[in-house]
Amino acid sequence: MTASEHKADLHFSLQSARDALLWKLDGLSEYAIRRPLTPTGTNLLGLVKHVASVELGYLGDTFGRPSGEPLPWLDDGAEPNADMWVTADESREYIVELYRRAWAHADATIDALALDTVGRVPWWPSGRDEVTLLRAVVRVTADTHRHAGQADILRELMDGAVGVNQGNDSMPPGDSAWWESYRSRLERAAREADRDARPDQTE
Repeated sequence: MTASEHKADLHFSLQSARDALLWKLDGLSEYAIRRPLTPTGTNLLGLVKHVASVELGYLGDTFGRPSGEPLPWLDDGAEPNADMWVTADESREYIVELYRRAWAHADATIDALALDTVGRVPWWPSGRDEVTLLRAVVRVTADTHRHAGQADILRELMDGAVGVNQGNDSMPPGDSAWWESYRSRLERAAREADRDARPDQTE
């Protein structure tokens, strides 16, 4: 494969995760996209804010290509985890457009540089801060897919919507009754396995 073909493959994988993550916001209220649904506060719009910041860092600043985007949640003195949630005065439109600008900036870096170009990650320890563009793209892609997976679960808990996009849920066919039966079967199997693992104990 040529370098351009490698880049095209990498970009396809990254873009599919980007698109999936943004789709999870569609049709939801301001409350729903900001609502913390785990004990650690994971929420849909906060995930978008985080991955936008990651792209601008790893595929911008790291290679001497700062975007100029103000990211006050990453400044010295910002509160912990400030990139993982969205304040009431940070609009959905602002965060989504920030993410789209981050895509464009990251894609320009990928297009402009060879995959073996070495950059320096400003927040990594000195002496261990070098990274190739290839490694940086893989890292960002893995991070984005991880957070898209988190978003998939959050959205399913809200309204049952699952999958990569509205036309591709990647799920076997089945109506609500089938899924309830399927889930009940899994529950029974889990309880049976637990009983078998503790033969001397009763429920």
